[in-house]
Amino acid sequence: MKKILITRKLLKLNEEKASKIFDVKLNSNDELYSQTKLIELSNGCDGILTSITDKIDEETINKLPNTVKIISNFAVGFGNIDLGTAKKRSIAVTNTPDVLTDATAEIAMLLILGAARRASEGIEFAKNSKWKWSADFLIGKQLTGARLGILGMGRIGRSLAKLARAFGMIIHYHNRSKLSSELEMGATYHDNIKDLFSVSDILSINCPATKETENIINGETLEYFPTGAIITNSARGDMIDDEAMINALNKKKIYALGLDVYKGEPNLNSGYLNIKNVFILPHLGSATKETRTAMGSLALDNIDEFFKTGKCKNQVN
Repeated sequence: MKKILITRKLLKLNEEKASKIFDVKLNSNDELYSQTKLIELSNGCDGILTSITDKIDEETINKLPNTVKIISNFAVGFGNIDLGTAKKRSIAVTNTPDVLTDATAEIAMLLILGAARRASEGIEFAKNSKWKWSADFLIGKQLTGARLGILGMGRIGRSLAKLARAFGMIIHYHNRSKLSSELEMGATYHDNIKDLFSVSDILSINCPATKETENIINGETLEYFPTGAIITNSARGDMIDDEAMINALNKKKIYALGLDVYKGEPNLNSGYLNIKNVFILPHLGSATKETRTAMGSLALDNIDEFFKTGKCKNQVN
């Protein structure tokens, strides 16, 4: 029986499954392991099931014991793992695609609604019981007929587009390549971000985190947007230059911002705290029981498949 280290506490069903098919080291206290402790606990293990909170960088990978042959990431993203170093050490890295598509798209839609309709301000008024109705009270922006720009038209982007169409939104997108007409479903493709941003009343960031997309929303690119645009991010926090965004919000260039992810999680840039039209969630993209259970199950299946066949369809390196 293969020995597996699971770095964070999983849902009960997943831990029960893990215990049936592996000799497993669980993290019952859900401790966030230091890199030193993670390396120590990995001794004698054949594989590690990691989370996006684990920083598996070059130094960490090079200190892992030779017994470790696979790192199965409990996420669709894998920016927390140095893929190149893992490959050099012949360690497979896998992710959990497909199973979190709809849940994450739902959060992306919630960010759009929350930012457009000033939900953060509304919640505060309701809690304080000091609001009074008037014809212009908390006037927001309606989604019907608004142009939604989707940066990254992969599975999540396409799922979001489906939801947005139900609100009467007009879909525009930028992707590494143009989709087939069947997948586009009437959406308009832009082959560069300047063209996409310039027609986006609302932008949803749904692309992978790469060196090319780091700070893709910055002082220069914010100027491409129509004045009064809304920007939301349910992908990765590294996409946005916080200081540039805070400046754009304060200058009213950007009407509102919706974030489920941000740099330095869980620590939010303090500049956002005094801006009323920022709608923030604590990285809830995949946080449904159904999705988290499916993610855990797939992460375990990836390890099982790898040791049974020597490969895994969800390997990313």
